[in-house]
Amino acid sequence: MKSFTRTCIALVALSAAAGPSRAHDKHGHETYSAGEPGDPSKPSRTVEVEMKEMEFTPFRIEVKRGEQIRFVIRNAGTEDHEFLLATTAENLKHAEVMKKHPHMEHDDPNGVRLAPKKSAEIVWKFTKPGTFEYSCMIPDHRDYGMTGRVIVK
Repeated sequence: MKSFTRTCIALVALSAAAGPSRAHDKHGHETYSAGEPGDPSKPSRTVEVEMKEMEFTPFRIEVKRGEQIRFVIRNAGTEDHEFLLATTAENLKHAEVMKKHPHMEHDDPNGVRLAPKKSAEIVWKFTKPGTFEYSCMIPDHRDYGMTGRVIVK
């Protein structure tokens, strides 16, 4: 009986240590609204995206359905920024979670967080038509206008 009680106490302690804030430090998705991860050896073209204080350049990108884009993302700003590709509704929902957990690490092929003067690449295949958004999920950045659009025709 003592062993069972100790085991229960240990499990409760481990659950408390993980807590709700730790549960959101990393997260992933199984499906993506804007398409799917692309094949790095087969991009259709490369699009350079620059992030700096509260803006993305370019703001708008047009692609064809089925096209694979190699995004070369560069943080030209003075603080960390993110690039997360999804629907506007998904990014708004995600932004609310980020306000509660601002140091959340993203483990998604459709997003990246970059320190100043750093760069990264994302290869993405746009399989669905529509308008999608790339946005900075760091608290307040999206609110100050740090978004861009991808139009898939």
